[in-house]
Amino acid sequence: MPPLMRKTLRDQRRPLLGWTVGVTAYLVAYMAFYPVVRQDPGLYDRVATAKYPGPLRDLMGVGETLMGAGFLQIMLYQLLGALLFVMFAASLGARTFADPERGGTLELVVTLPISRRRLLLERFGALAVTLLAFAAVTLVAMLVLNQVMGVRADAGHIAAAHTGLYLIALFFGTLTLAVGAATGGRVAARYVTAVAAVGAYMVETLGRSVPAIGWLRPLSPFHYYLDPRPLYAGWPFVSYLVLLAATAAVLLASVPAFDRRDVGV
Repeated sequence: MPPLMRKTLRDQRRPLLGWTVGVTAYLVAYMAFYPVVRQDPGLYDRVATAKYPGPLRDLMGVGETLMGAGFLQIMLYQLLGALLFVMFAASLGARTFADPERGGTLELVVTLPISRRRLLLERFGALAVTLLAFAAVTLVAMLVLNQVMGVRADAGHIAAAHTGLYLIALFFGTLTLAVGAATGGRVAARYVTAVAAVGAYMVETLGRSVPAIGWLRPLSPFHYYLDPRPLYAGWPFVSYLVLLAATAAVLLASVPAFDRRDVGV
């Protein structure tokens, strides 16, 4: 492993640990409700449907039955899971260039005898590996809780949906990295990602019920995770390849921008 990538991974150990513990605790807390829901699923279905009428059901992920895979979809794989994964990825992406430049350490790093392209790619590699470790640990926790709490959703489908969360997070983490590398702005890196993620999610979910924005759905990264319904249908390989291609396109676009930019050296 390249030394710069190894150092970046060491620097990311603390946020990785904190986010992994926090998200795992969230999974345990919410999955603990499943035995209660299972006793009277019809009641919870009616309450959820009444609370989120019309397009709000799509936005919040409500509309599936709260039994089995539907419970996992609503509690993790629709809104909250995607939000947590994207937030963690954005924080990692900001730590690659935007935060070091604000702190004055990026100027020292770019004086090392390596090209800026290599610097960017190695830090992207560290981002991808850290997110992969986060996704792997939370996937194991999800599979264990699926059995312990008696949800009994298909393990392969859970793995497919969790992979989708990883790919969505990787895309938006890469977007944060790219904006930070191109502009050096910590606020810009975070806000561009936040606006893009919220907008893309709303286009995909509300676009199912609102024809005025429905035509934009194929432009949303979330379309290639949510629309194939991996928790129910299994691995959507073509859709996931589209997400990987979009991530690669964002990364490649950031290379010339970072090469040309003056970081104060």
